[in-house]
Amino acid sequence: MSDISDQYETVIGLEVHVQLSTRSKAFCADAAAFGGAPNTHISPISLGHPGTLPMLNREQVAYAVRLGLALGSRINSVNTFDRKNYFYADLPKGYQITQDRQPVCIGGAMDILVNDRHKSVRIHHIHMEEDAGKSMHDQRPDASLIDLNRAGVPLLEIVTEPDLRSPDEVDAFMSTMRRLVRYLDISDGNMEQGSMRCDVNVSVRRKGETAFGTRCEIKNLNSMRFARRAIAYEVRRQIDLIEAGGTVTQQTLNFDPDTGVTTPLRSKEDAHDYRYFPDPDLPPVVLSDGYIESVRVQMPLLPDALYRMFRTDYGLSDYDAALLTEEKAVALYFMDLCRHTPHFKATANLVINKILPWRDEAKQAPEQFPVPPVHLAEMIELIASGKLSNTAAYQQLLPAMMENAAQTPSALAQSLNLLQTGDADFLAQIVDEVLVANPDKVSAYRKGKKGLQGFFMGEIMRLSKGKADPKAVTPLLLQKLDAV
Repeated sequence: MSDISDQYETVIGLEVHVQLSTRSKAFCADAAAFGGAPNTHISPISLGHPGTLPMLNREQVAYAVRLGLALGSRINSVNTFDRKNYFYADLPKGYQITQDRQPVCIGGAMDILVNDRHKSVRIHHIHMEEDAGKSMHDQRPDASLIDLNRAGVPLLEIVTEPDLRSPDEVDAFMSTMRRLVRYLDISDGNMEQGSMRCDVNVSVRRKGETAFGTRCEIKNLNSMRFARRAIAYEVRRQIDLIEAGGTVTQQTLNFDPDTGVTTPLRSKEDAHDYRYFPDPDLPPVVLSDGYIESVRVQMPLLPDALYRMFRTDYGLSDYDAALLTEEKAVALYFMDLCRHTPHFKATANLVINKILPWRDEAKQAPEQFPVPPVHLAEMIELIASGKLSNTAAYQQLLPAMMENAAQTPSALAQSLNLLQTGDADFLAQIVDEVLVANPDKVSAYRKGKKGLQGFFMGEIMRLSKGKADPKAVTPLLLQKLDAV
Protein backbone atom coordinates (compact mmCIF):
# COMPACT_ATOMS: atom_id res chain seq x y z
CA MET A 1 0.00 0.00 0.00
CA SER A 2 1.52 3.34 -1.03
CA ASP A 3 2.22 6.11 1.47
CA ILE A 4 -0.33 8.96 1.29
CA SER A 5 2.61 11.36 0.96
CA ASP A 6 3.21 9.97 -2.53
CA GLN A 7 0.08 11.87 -3.58
CA TYR A 8 1.60 15.22 -2.55
CA GLU A 9 4.30 17.46 -3.96
CA THR A 10 6.62 19.44 -1.69
CA VAL A 11 7.27 23.07 -2.64
CA ILE A 12 10.25 24.86 -1.08
CA GLY A 13 11.64 28.35 -1.34
CA LEU A 14 14.77 29.50 0.47
CA GLU A 15 15.96 32.69 2.11
CA VAL A 16 19.73 32.21 2.40
CA HIS A 17 21.67 34.55 4.66
CA VAL A 18 25.36 34.88 3.76
CA GLN A 19 27.54 36.68 6.28
CA LEU A 20 30.17 38.65 4.38
CA SER A 21 33.89 38.47 5.12
CA THR A 22 34.45 42.22 5.32
CA ARG A 23 36.74 43.52 8.03
CA SER A 24 34.14 45.91 9.47
CA LYS A 25 30.40 45.85 9.99
CA ALA A 26 27.80 47.02 7.52
CA PHE A 27 27.26 50.54 8.82
CA CYS A 28 30.09 51.22 11.27
CA ALA A 29 33.78 50.47 11.82
CA ASP A 30 33.32 47.72 14.43
CA ALA A 31 35.19 44.49 13.69
CA ALA A 32 33.05 41.95 11.83
CA ALA A 33 35.31 38.99 12.68
CA PHE A 34 33.82 35.81 14.12
CA GLY A 35 34.54 35.12 17.77
CA GLY A 36 35.91 37.43 20.41
CA ALA A 37 34.68 37.81 23.98
CA PRO A 38 30.96 38.63 24.16
CA ASN A 39 30.09 42.29 23.54
CA THR A 40 33.59 43.42 22.55
CA HIS A 41 33.00 44.12 18.83
CA ILE A 42 30.59 46.94 19.57
CA SER A 43 30.36 50.74 19.55
CA PRO A 44 27.70 53.39 20.14
CA ILE A 45 26.69 53.04 16.48
CA SER A 46 26.14 49.26 16.51
CA LEU A 47 24.40 49.62 19.88
CA GLY A 48 21.99 52.14 18.38
CA HIS A 49 22.73 54.99 20.79
CA PRO A 50 20.78 58.20 20.14
CA GLY A 51 22.46 60.65 17.79
CA THR A 52 24.65 58.09 16.04
CA LEU A 53 24.60 57.81 12.25
CA PRO A 54 25.34 54.83 9.99
CA MET A 55 27.93 54.88 7.20
CA LEU A 56 27.71 52.40 4.31
CA ASN A 57 30.40 49.72 3.93
CA ARG A 58 31.64 49.94 0.31
CA GLU A 59 32.86 46.34 0.35
CA GLN A 60 29.38 45.06 1.11
CA VAL A 61 28.11 46.71 -2.08
CA ALA A 62 31.00 45.30 -4.15
CA TYR A 63 30.41 41.80 -2.74
CA ALA A 64 26.70 42.02 -3.53
CA VAL A 65 27.42 43.04 -7.13
CA ARG A 66 29.97 40.23 -7.43
CA LEU A 67 27.44 37.62 -6.33
CA GLY A 68 24.74 39.07 -8.58
CA LEU A 69 27.00 38.94 -11.60
CA ALA A 70 27.92 35.33 -10.83
CA LEU A 71 24.24 34.38 -10.72
CA GLY A 72 23.27 36.31 -13.83
CA SER A 73 21.16 38.82 -11.91
CA ARG A 74 20.26 42.31 -13.07
CA ILE A 75 22.15 44.81 -10.93
CA ASN A 76 19.94 47.63 -9.71
CA SER A 77 21.50 50.97 -10.60
CA VAL A 78 19.71 52.78 -7.75
CA ASN A 79 19.79 51.17 -4.32
CA THR A 80 17.92 52.38 -1.27
CA PHE A 81 17.89 51.21 2.32
CA ASP A 82 14.89 50.69 4.56
CA ARG A 83 14.20 50.12 8.22
CA LYS A 84 12.54 46.84 9.17
CA ASN A 85 10.98 47.49 12.56
CA TYR A 86 10.51 44.82 15.19
CA PHE A 87 11.38 44.41 18.84
CA TYR A 88 13.72 41.70 19.98
CA ALA A 89 16.40 41.70 22.64
CA ASP A 90 19.28 41.03 20.20
CA LEU A 91 18.26 43.92 17.90
CA PRO A 92 19.67 46.92 19.79
CA LYS A 93 18.32 49.67 17.50
CA GLY A 94 14.81 48.27 17.48
CA TYR A 95 15.02 48.00 13.69
CA GLN A 96 17.18 46.31 11.08
CA ILE A 97 18.67 48.22 8.16
CA THR A 98 17.77 46.26 5.03
CA GLN A 99 16.55 46.72 1.46
CA ASP A 100 12.83 46.37 0.86
CA ARG A 101 11.82 48.48 -2.17
CA GLN A 102 14.99 48.48 -4.27
CA PRO A 103 17.24 45.46 -3.64
CA VAL A 104 20.68 45.37 -5.22
CA CYS A 105 20.12 42.32 -7.47
CA ILE A 106 17.01 41.19 -9.33
CA GLY A 107 16.49 37.75 -10.87
CA GLY A 108 19.17 35.31 -11.91
CA ALA A 109 19.49 31.56 -11.42
CA MET A 110 21.82 28.89 -10.08
CA ASP A 111 22.38 25.47 -11.59
CA ILE A 112 22.49 22.58 -9.13
CA LEU A 113 23.26 18.89 -9.59
CA VAL A 114 20.94 16.47 -7.79
CA ASN A 115 21.38 12.72 -8.25
CA ASP A 116 23.19 13.26 -11.58
CA ARG A 117 20.38 15.56 -12.76
CA HIS A 118 20.90 19.27 -13.46
CA LYS A 119 18.27 21.75 -12.32
CA SER A 120 18.09 25.54 -12.56
CA VAL A 121 16.81 27.30 -9.44
CA ARG A 122 15.58 30.84 -10.08
CA ILE A 123 16.66 33.71 -7.85
CA HIS A 124 13.94 36.24 -6.98
CA HIS A 125 16.31 38.87 -5.62
CA ILE A 126 19.35 39.54 -3.44
CA HIS A 127 19.37 42.34 -0.91
CA MET A 128 21.89 43.82 1.51
CA GLU A 129 21.20 44.06 5.22
CA GLU A 130 22.78 43.80 8.66
CA ASP A 131 22.71 40.89 11.08
CA ALA A 132 21.19 40.87 14.55
CA GLY A 133 23.00 39.86 17.73
CA LYS A 134 22.92 36.42 19.28
CA SER A 135 20.67 35.24 22.09
CA MET A 136 22.08 32.51 24.31
CA HIS A 137 19.56 30.53 26.32
CA ASP A 138 21.85 27.79 27.65
CA GLN A 139 24.38 29.80 29.67
CA ARG A 140 22.29 30.36 32.81
CA PRO A 141 19.22 28.54 34.10
CA ASP A 142 17.48 31.75 35.17
CA ALA A 143 18.17 34.12 32.26
CA SER A 144 19.02 34.49 28.60
CA LEU A 145 22.22 36.33 27.68
CA ILE A 146 22.78 38.60 24.68
CA ASP A 147 26.03 38.86 22.69
CA LEU A 148 25.93 41.82 20.32
CA ASN A 149 29.24 41.12 18.53
CA ARG A 150 27.28 39.92 15.51
CA ALA A 151 24.88 42.88 15.51
CA GLY A 152 25.54 44.92 12.37
CA VAL A 153 27.66 42.32 10.57
CA PRO A 154 26.97 42.67 6.81
CA LEU A 155 24.70 40.12 5.19
CA LEU A 156 23.41 39.28 1.76
CA GLU A 157 20.02 37.59 1.68
CA ILE A 158 19.38 35.45 -1.40
CA VAL A 159 15.67 34.80 -1.92
CA THR A 160 14.82 31.98 -4.33
CA GLU A 161 11.63 31.30 -6.21
CA PRO A 162 9.69 28.26 -4.89
CA ASP A 163 11.52 25.96 -7.31
CA LEU A 164 12.87 23.34 -4.92
CA ARG A 165 11.03 20.08 -4.35
CA SER A 166 13.00 18.00 -1.85
CA PRO A 167 15.58 18.08 0.95
CA ASP A 168 18.12 16.73 -1.58
CA GLU A 169 17.58 19.80 -3.76
CA VAL A 170 17.88 22.12 -0.76
CA ASP A 171 21.14 20.39 0.21
CA ALA A 172 22.47 20.74 -3.35
CA PHE A 173 21.50 24.42 -3.51
CA MET A 174 23.14 25.27 -0.20
CA SER A 175 26.30 23.31 -1.05
CA THR A 176 26.54 24.99 -4.45
CA MET A 177 25.93 28.43 -2.94
CA ARG A 178 28.58 27.81 -0.28
CA ARG A 179 31.09 26.82 -2.96
CA LEU A 180 30.21 29.91 -5.01
CA VAL A 181 30.63 32.45 -2.19
CA ARG A 182 33.97 30.87 -1.32
CA TYR A 183 35.14 31.09 -4.93
CA LEU A 184 34.06 34.75 -4.97
CA ASP A 185 35.96 35.39 -1.70
CA ILE A 186 32.95 37.13 -0.18
CA SER A 187 32.26 34.69 2.68
CA ASP A 188 33.75 31.59 4.28
CA GLY A 189 30.31 29.95 4.09
CA ASN A 190 30.79 28.12 7.40
CA MET A 191 27.31 27.09 8.48
CA GLU A 192 28.53 25.82 11.84
CA GLN A 193 29.74 29.34 12.70
CA GLY A 194 26.58 30.98 11.41
CA SER A 195 28.27 32.52 8.35
CA MET A 196 25.61 30.90 6.20
CA ARG A 197 22.10 30.14 7.35
CA CYS A 198 18.79 29.55 5.66
CA ASP A 199 15.12 30.03 6.35
CA VAL A 200 13.07 27.36 4.58
CA ASN A 201 9.56 28.10 3.32
CA VAL A 202 7.70 24.79 3.02
CA SER A 203 4.27 24.02 1.60
CA VAL A 204 2.59 20.96 0.10
CA ARG A 205 0.01 20.46 -2.64
CA ARG A 206 -1.55 17.48 -4.31
CA LYS A 207 0.33 16.32 -7.36
CA GLY A 208 -1.03 17.91 -10.51
CA GLU A 209 -2.23 21.06 -8.75
CA THR A 210 -0.77 24.40 -9.84
CA ALA A 211 -1.81 26.62 -6.93
CA PHE A 212 0.62 26.79 -4.04
CA GLY A 213 -0.36 25.59 -0.60
CA THR A 214 -0.03 27.68 2.57
CA ARG A 215 3.63 27.96 3.45
CA CYS A 216 5.34 27.84 6.81
CA GLU A 217 8.78 29.29 7.37
CA ILE A 218 11.36 27.36 9.40
CA LYS A 219 13.90 29.87 10.73
CA ASN A 220 17.68 29.90 11.06
CA LEU A 221 18.75 26.43 10.01
CA ASN A 222 22.55 26.37 10.25
CA SER A 223 23.29 22.80 9.16
CA MET A 224 22.08 20.72 6.25
CA ARG A 225 21.45 17.77 8.56
CA PHE A 226 19.03 19.90 10.57
CA ALA A 227 17.48 21.32 7.39
CA ARG A 228 16.79 17.84 6.04
CA ARG A 229 15.16 16.72 9.27
CA ALA A 230 13.14 19.92 9.62
CA ILE A 231 11.79 19.73 6.07
CA ALA A 232 10.91 16.05 6.40
CA TYR A 233 9.04 16.65 9.66
CA GLU A 234 7.22 19.73 8.39
CA VAL A 235 6.11 18.05 5.15
CA ARG A 236 4.70 15.11 7.09
CA ARG A 237 3.00 17.47 9.59
CA GLN A 238 1.27 19.47 6.85
CA ILE A 239 0.13 16.37 4.94
CA ASP A 240 -1.25 14.74 8.08
CA LEU A 241 -3.06 17.97 8.96
CA ILE A 242 -4.66 18.24 5.51
CA GLU A 243 -5.62 14.56 5.46
CA ALA A 244 -7.28 14.94 8.86
CA GLY A 245 -9.49 17.69 7.42
CA GLY A 246 -7.57 20.63 8.88
CA THR A 247 -5.91 23.57 7.18
CA VAL A 248 -2.32 24.73 7.33
CA THR A 249 -1.87 28.08 9.06
CA GLN A 250 0.87 30.41 7.83
CA GLN A 251 3.42 30.48 10.64
CA THR A 252 7.04 31.07 11.47
CA LEU A 253 8.47 27.91 12.99
CA ASN A 254 11.44 26.87 15.08
CA PHE A 255 13.11 23.49 14.63
CA ASP A 256 14.39 21.69 17.73
CA PRO A 257 17.17 19.27 16.69
CA ASP A 258 16.85 17.39 19.99
CA THR A 259 13.23 16.43 19.39
CA GLY A 260 13.18 16.70 15.57
CA VAL A 261 9.97 18.73 15.81
CA THR A 262 8.96 22.15 14.44
CA THR A 263 7.02 24.44 16.78
CA PRO A 264 5.37 27.84 16.16
CA LEU A 265 7.33 30.97 17.02
CA ARG A 266 4.68 33.41 15.82
CA SER A 267 2.14 33.93 13.09
CA LYS A 268 3.86 34.61 9.78
CA GLU A 269 4.37 38.32 9.32
CA ASP A 270 3.62 40.27 6.18
CA ALA A 271 5.58 43.32 5.06
CA HIS A 272 3.16 45.75 6.71
CA ASP A 273 3.79 44.11 10.09
CA TYR A 274 7.39 45.33 9.95
CA ARG A 275 6.39 48.93 9.13
CA TYR A 276 9.08 49.27 6.48
CA PHE A 277 10.02 52.84 5.67
CA PRO A 278 13.06 54.44 3.96
CA ASP A 279 16.05 54.91 6.23
CA PRO A 280 16.44 58.67 6.51
CA ASP A 281 20.13 58.45 7.43
CA LEU A 282 21.31 56.56 4.32
CA PRO A 283 21.06 58.24 0.91
CA PRO A 284 20.47 56.16 -2.23
CA VAL A 285 23.50 54.33 -3.63
CA VAL A 286 23.86 54.79 -7.39
CA LEU A 287 25.86 52.13 -9.25
CA SER A 288 27.10 53.27 -12.64
CA ASP A 289 27.67 50.94 -15.58
CA GLY A 290 31.37 51.70 -15.22
CA TYR A 291 31.37 50.61 -11.58
CA ILE A 292 29.53 47.36 -12.34
CA GLU A 293 31.97 46.66 -15.18
CA SER A 294 34.94 47.29 -12.86
CA VAL A 295 33.59 44.61 -10.51
CA ARG A 296 32.99 42.25 -13.43
CA VAL A 297 36.56 42.44 -14.77
CA GLN A 298 37.92 41.51 -11.32
CA MET A 299 35.73 38.41 -11.03
CA PRO A 300 37.69 35.17 -10.50
CA LEU A 301 37.13 32.04 -12.56
CA LEU A 302 34.02 30.36 -11.18
CA PRO A 303 33.56 26.63 -10.51
CA ASP A 304 31.32 25.94 -13.53
CA ALA A 305 33.82 27.58 -15.89
CA LEU A 306 36.71 25.68 -14.30
CA TYR A 307 34.77 22.43 -14.52
CA ARG A 308 34.24 22.92 -18.25
CA MET A 309 37.91 23.85 -18.68
CA PHE A 310 39.09 20.74 -16.83
CA ARG A 311 36.81 18.53 -18.95
CA THR A 312 37.75 20.05 -22.31
CA ASP A 313 41.20 21.66 -22.12
CA TYR A 314 42.65 19.21 -19.59
CA GLY A 315 40.79 16.10 -20.78
CA LEU A 316 39.71 15.01 -17.30
CA SER A 317 36.78 12.75 -16.46
CA ASP A 318 33.55 14.14 -15.04
CA TYR A 319 34.45 12.70 -11.63
CA ASP A 320 37.95 14.22 -11.54
CA ALA A 321 36.77 17.63 -12.79
CA ALA A 322 33.95 17.76 -10.23
CA LEU A 323 36.23 16.77 -7.36
CA LEU A 324 38.98 19.23 -8.29
CA THR A 325 36.58 22.17 -8.58
CA GLU A 326 34.82 21.49 -5.29
CA GLU A 327 37.18 23.90 -3.54
CA LYS A 328 38.84 26.96 -5.04
CA ALA A 329 42.21 26.32 -3.38
CA VAL A 330 42.34 22.78 -4.81
CA ALA A 331 41.41 23.91 -8.33
CA LEU A 332 44.05 26.66 -8.32
CA TYR A 333 46.68 24.27 -6.95
CA PHE A 334 45.92 21.73 -9.68
CA MET A 335 46.20 24.45 -12.35
CA ASP A 336 49.52 25.58 -10.89
CA LEU A 337 50.89 22.02 -11.07
CA CYS A 338 49.71 21.73 -14.69
CA ARG A 339 51.87 24.73 -15.62
CA HIS A 340 54.88 22.46 -15.04
CA THR A 341 53.71 19.29 -16.82
CA PRO A 342 51.57 18.28 -19.80
CA HIS A 343 50.46 15.07 -18.06
CA PHE A 344 47.15 16.41 -16.75
CA LYS A 345 45.47 13.10 -15.88
CA ALA A 346 48.51 11.94 -13.89
CA THR A 347 48.55 15.32 -12.13
CA ALA A 348 44.86 14.97 -11.25
CA ASN A 349 45.53 11.51 -9.82
CA LEU A 350 48.39 12.86 -7.73
CA VAL A 351 46.27 15.69 -6.31
CA ILE A 352 43.22 13.51 -5.62
CA ASN A 353 45.01 10.45 -4.23
CA LYS A 354 47.95 12.02 -2.39
CA ILE A 355 47.70 15.80 -1.92
CA LEU A 356 44.09 15.90 -0.70
CA PRO A 357 44.52 13.11 1.90
CA TRP A 358 47.67 14.89 3.14
CA ARG A 359 45.76 18.18 3.34
CA ASP A 360 42.93 16.59 5.35
CA GLU A 361 45.34 14.95 7.78
CA ALA A 362 47.72 17.91 8.12
CA LYS A 363 44.84 20.43 8.10
CA GLN A 364 46.84 22.69 5.79
CA ALA A 365 46.18 24.28 2.42
CA PRO A 366 47.23 22.29 -0.69
CA GLU A 367 49.85 24.88 -1.63
CA GLN A 368 51.61 24.12 1.66
CA PHE A 369 52.44 20.58 0.52
CA PRO A 370 56.15 20.18 1.35
CA VAL A 371 57.23 19.22 -2.20
CA PRO A 372 57.44 22.12 -4.69
CA PRO A 373 55.31 21.82 -7.86
CA VAL A 374 58.35 21.65 -10.14
CA HIS A 375 59.58 18.52 -8.30
CA LEU A 376 56.15 16.89 -8.40
CA ALA A 377 56.08 17.54 -12.15
CA GLU A 378 59.51 15.93 -12.49
CA MET A 379 58.28 12.83 -10.65
CA ILE A 380 55.29 12.61 -12.99
CA GLU A 381 57.65 12.85 -15.97
CA LEU A 382 59.80 10.01 -14.59
CA ILE A 383 56.68 7.83 -14.46
CA ALA A 384 55.48 8.88 -17.91
CA SER A 385 58.88 8.18 -19.49
CA GLY A 386 59.00 4.67 -18.02
CA LYS A 387 61.96 5.41 -15.77
CA LEU A 388 59.92 4.96 -12.60
CA SER A 389 57.00 2.71 -11.75
CA ASN A 390 53.83 4.13 -10.22
CA THR A 391 54.26 1.89 -7.20
CA ALA A 392 57.84 2.99 -6.55
CA ALA A 393 56.92 6.62 -7.14
CA TYR A 394 54.03 6.77 -4.70
CA GLN A 395 55.18 4.31 -2.06
CA GLN A 396 58.90 5.13 -1.89
CA LEU A 397 59.93 8.22 -3.83
CA LEU A 398 57.15 10.63 -2.81
CA PRO A 399 57.62 10.04 0.96
CA ALA A 400 61.36 10.59 0.46
CA MET A 401 60.66 13.81 -1.46
CA MET A 402 58.49 15.05 1.41
CA GLU A 403 61.41 14.50 3.78
CA ASN A 404 64.00 15.97 1.37
CA ALA A 405 62.16 18.73 -0.49
CA ALA A 406 65.37 20.36 -1.71
CA GLN A 407 66.60 17.27 -3.61
CA THR A 408 65.38 16.55 -7.12
CA PRO A 409 63.25 13.46 -7.70
CA SER A 410 65.83 12.10 -10.15
CA ALA A 411 68.61 12.30 -7.59
CA LEU A 412 66.47 10.74 -4.87
CA ALA A 413 65.26 7.95 -7.17
CA GLN A 414 68.86 7.23 -8.15
CA SER A 415 70.02 7.10 -4.53
CA LEU A 416 67.11 4.82 -3.61
CA ASN A 417 67.84 2.55 -6.60
CA LEU A 418 64.29 3.03 -7.91
CA LEU A 419 64.92 3.92 -11.54
CA GLN A 420 63.73 1.36 -14.07
CA THR A 421 65.95 0.18 -16.88
CA GLY A 422 65.33 -0.80 -20.48
CA ASP A 423 68.75 -2.38 -20.89
CA ALA A 424 68.13 -5.34 -23.21
CA ASP A 425 70.87 -7.60 -21.80
CA PHE A 426 69.77 -7.04 -18.20
CA LEU A 427 66.11 -7.67 -19.05
CA ALA A 428 66.88 -10.76 -21.15
CA GLN A 429 68.77 -12.26 -18.24
CA ILE A 430 65.88 -11.60 -15.82
CA VAL A 431 63.30 -13.04 -18.24
CA ASP A 432 65.39 -16.17 -18.78
CA GLU A 433 65.74 -16.69 -15.03
CA VAL A 434 61.98 -16.43 -14.50
CA LEU A 435 61.15 -18.81 -17.36
CA VAL A 436 63.72 -21.37 -16.26
CA ALA A 437 62.38 -21.27 -12.69
CA ASN A 438 58.78 -21.88 -13.81
CA PRO A 439 58.75 -24.52 -16.57
CA ASP A 440 55.24 -25.74 -15.67
CA LYS A 441 53.84 -22.23 -16.06
CA VAL A 442 55.64 -21.82 -19.39
CA SER A 443 54.11 -25.08 -20.63
CA ALA A 444 50.63 -24.04 -19.46
CA TYR A 445 51.00 -20.65 -21.18
CA ARG A 446 51.99 -22.30 -24.46
CA LYS A 447 48.93 -24.56 -24.20
CA GLY A 448 46.62 -21.54 -24.14
CA LYS A 449 46.63 -20.08 -20.60
CA LYS A 450 47.57 -16.59 -21.78
CA GLY A 451 46.49 -15.07 -18.46
CA LEU A 452 49.78 -16.31 -17.01
CA GLN A 453 51.51 -13.36 -18.64
CA GLY A 454 50.65 -11.34 -15.54
CA PHE A 455 52.32 -13.94 -13.33
CA PHE A 456 55.54 -13.77 -15.35
CA MET A 457 55.54 -9.94 -15.28
CA GLY A 458 55.09 -9.98 -11.52
CA GLU A 459 58.00 -12.38 -11.10
CA ILE A 460 60.20 -10.26 -13.38
CA MET A 461 59.39 -7.10 -11.41
CA ARG A 462 60.08 -8.95 -8.14
CA LEU A 463 63.38 -10.37 -9.32
CA SER A 464 64.49 -7.03 -10.77
CA LYS A 465 63.36 -5.24 -7.60
CA GLY A 466 61.08 -3.06 -9.67
CA LYS A 467 63.83 -1.86 -11.98
CA ALA A 468 62.55 -3.59 -15.12
CA ASP A 469 60.72 -1.19 -17.45
CA PRO A 470 57.37 -2.93 -18.23
CA LYS A 471 57.21 -1.31 -21.67
CA ALA A 472 60.61 -2.73 -22.57
CA VAL A 473 60.25 -6.12 -20.93
CA THR A 474 56.78 -7.04 -22.25
CA PRO A 475 57.74 -7.63 -25.92
CA LEU A 476 60.87 -9.51 -24.82
CA LEU A 477 58.83 -11.78 -22.53
CA LEU A 478 56.20 -12.49 -25.23
CA GLN A 479 58.92 -13.25 -27.76
CA LYS A 480 60.50 -15.84 -25.49
CA LEU A 481 57.16 -17.35 -24.41
CA ASP A 482 55.96 -17.73 -27.97
CA ALA A 483 59.23 -19.25 -29.17
CA VAL A 484 58.94 -23.02 -29.80
